Amino acid sequence: MPRLENKVAIVTGAARGIGLAIAKRFIEEGAKVVLADIDETAGAIAAKHLGGNAYFVRCDVGSSNEVQNLIDIACKMFGGDVDIAINNAGINSAADFLELKESEFDRVMRVNVKGSFLLGQAAARKMVAQVKTGKKPGAIVNMSSINATVAIPNHVAYSTSKGGIQQLTRSMALALAPYGIRVNAIGPGSIMTEMLSSVAKDREARRLLLARTPLGRIGEPEEVASVAVFLASDEASYITGETIHADGGRLALNYTVPVEDEQLK
Repeated sequence: MPRLENKVAIVTGAARGIGLAIAKRFIEEGAKVVLADIDETAGAIAAKHLGGNAYFVRCDVGSSNEVQNLIDIACKMFGGDVDIAINNAGINSAADFLELKESEFDRVMRVNVKGSFLLGQAAARKMVAQVKTGKKPGAIVNMSSINATVAIPNHVAYSTSKGGIQQLTRSMALALAPYGIRVNAIGPGSIMTEMLSSVAKDREARRLLLARTPLGRIGEPEEVASVAVFLASDEASYITGETIHADGGRLALNYTVPVEDEQLK
């Protein structure tokens, strides 16, 4: 039996990459999915490709009004409930610490942290109301990163935001535990999204990525989606407040590993 049969899920940042992989996998597991993104063209194409159990809504997750509209449309489209919320929308801004503009720091925090808070809160309010009518508690999954623990000097805003998401996850988990609503996070390492694929084409950049990854390869969005399915399903019914790191062993590493030439092909 599919693990998410008849569940209604919202996935932000779902027009491509990890978010799209999660939406696709959720539908395969029996869920109805509302894809949210600011990229209307890519989002609409993705939803059409995924079929009748997918619907796209343009949403700026940093806007409380747009987030509430997203919740309302999800309820209208798929029967009135929201069972799963995936806070995947996120952005980065690379700049040296001494040169990082306040506006760029604010932009990253608005999407990554505030956006996760707003959707998490709006979805949780709906889930709590559902629990009070006797329905089963829902699940929320936030997208953190290994950069919540390790840091990159020219990714100050991103690393800071992911650290915030990790603490937001714990706080949400404790606040919503009395209702049976579980909140967890995923902390990916190097995943072959469009952004990373452009970097990984450079031989030496790929060597650096693999040198810090004990499993010796870059992860795929579908592998993160598998973790999301687990955390959203009843198989993770006693897990809350945790971050699962899909990072190929990177956080456990305190050295670099040798990379053979054939691994770079």
